[in-house]
Amino acid sequence: MVGKVFLVGAGPGDAKLITVKGWESIGRADAVVYDRLASPRLLKQMKPGAVKIYVGKRPDRHTMKQEEINQLLVDLALEGKVVVRLKGGDPTIFGRVGEEADLLRKNNIPFEIVPGVTSAISVPAYAGIPVTHRDYASSISIITGHESPDKLDRSIHWDKVTNATGTLVFMMGVSKIGYISEQLIRHGRPAQTPVALIRWGTRAEQDTITGTLEDIEAKVIAANFQPPAVIVVGEVVNQREQLKWAEALPLFGKRILVTRARSQASELVNRIEELGGEPYEFPVIETVIPSGESALESVKQAFGALNTFDWVFFTSVNGVEFFFRHLQQQGKDIRSIHQARVAAVGPSTGEALRKYGIVAEVIQGPFQAEGMLEAFENELKQGQRVLLPHGDLARSWLPEQLRERGLLVTEAIIYDTILAGEDDDELLKLLEEGGIHAMTFTSSSTVTNFMSILKRMGLQDPLPLLKNVEVACIGPVTAKTAEAAGLKVTMMAEEATIESLISVLSDWKRKPATEAVFPANHIN
Repeated sequence: MVGKVFLVGAGPGDAKLITVKGWESIGRADAVVYDRLASPRLLKQMKPGAVKIYVGKRPDRHTMKQEEINQLLVDLALEGKVVVRLKGGDPTIFGRVGEEADLLRKNNIPFEIVPGVTSAISVPAYAGIPVTHRDYASSISIITGHESPDKLDRSIHWDKVTNATGTLVFMMGVSKIGYISEQLIRHGRPAQTPVALIRWGTRAEQDTITGTLEDIEAKVIAANFQPPAVIVVGEVVNQREQLKWAEALPLFGKRILVTRARSQASELVNRIEELGGEPYEFPVIETVIPSGESALESVKQAFGALNTFDWVFFTSVNGVEFFFRHLQQQGKDIRSIHQARVAAVGPSTGEALRKYGIVAEVIQGPFQAEGMLEAFENELKQGQRVLLPHGDLARSWLPEQLRERGLLVTEAIIYDTILAGEDDDELLKLLEEGGIHAMTFTSSSTVTNFMSILKRMGLQDPLPLLKNVEVACIGPVTAKTAEAAGLKVTMMAEEATIESLISVLSDWKRKPATEAVFPANHIN
């Protein structure tokens, strides 16, 4: 059975700038053939077992010739696979999609072209440059710049192109910027015409340089400005100083590693994106129902006695979610604890309970076990029965303190935290190139698992690779674990909440690079 090929535009770099149809195509693919301009985050949408094949091109070398890529798509489809050819920007704008589609057609392989957000328009927009403007330009030309001067002269009619439209956008022409400027001036564009080059637009590495046709080559050379970049020529470039919105965001230019479990990472990821940062998801933990017979039996016994407890203490959102999963599995409902006082550590845990119709007593002190004890110290009585539903890695401090005070404590280990995370060559590459600017840890297990996975990927000593990466922890317990692992913690949330973690990340962006961001009550 013959498969099908989707020729998909990945957008300019920001993973969210792909179309819905493109996103869905990746999710159903058996194989994804991609280049370096496609965001690595898009590959995480691939289903388990799907293969990814890198065919990217760099200025100094080509991983695979275009003819070989064309044949690869045919071969994969003839194996019966659903194939996605993932191309940066839009596949029909200098993406050679016509050549790929033509060979597919000749081999009777069905295909679809899925348009993408072209970098010719979106990259300038992220630099604050609208490619048209009612006062400055009512038309635009998109021109290839990625050719030798003699080829440029054959493919571009300079005498017609130079003044054909108000705005000229050259794709991939950084190394030819001097020749392009020279030809435009020679054919009638004023030497003082504004020019902008935007490299890696919409990504953390986004960088913009501006000048005029007369001086832009010298500026590019002085700045050692490297491709890939989009070149914009025209009066619209002058809008940049008023409209450079992306660079004004608190986390612009920062790629932040998120190690939280995928099921819980969305809030942190979304907030980083809202503030202009680029999150890189690398979940290192996964929470699951305990699989051991003894563990499940102890949970069953604890839930069989729910109507006997005076207190139920929830110390995490995971504790809430798994508590109700067990409750449902055992055919019970929340009326089983109608006589107990329900308490929660922190607003997130309280909000999780509220979704199940439980208005808990939420402690407002330190959002950890110590805060729980401090809040109810005077109300805990000897002989009272306490249920502590938690995970297998929970600290023993709280149950020990409660038992010392004469309370009868039942611990129900309702979920296990296991090692997750696939080997990720792209992450290693980013770390080697300094492309990860900060790492976030939301629990001690995220620290230990992250270090374990790096070692599994071949780094016997990960610390040298991480020495220049800022480390942000959600609280003092996690920070101590990070420091014990050899990491230098430079940021710690004042409260054990995602919002507080985001707050210190924003403060870090505004402070000097050598200045750590800690709450006033940080414990060394």
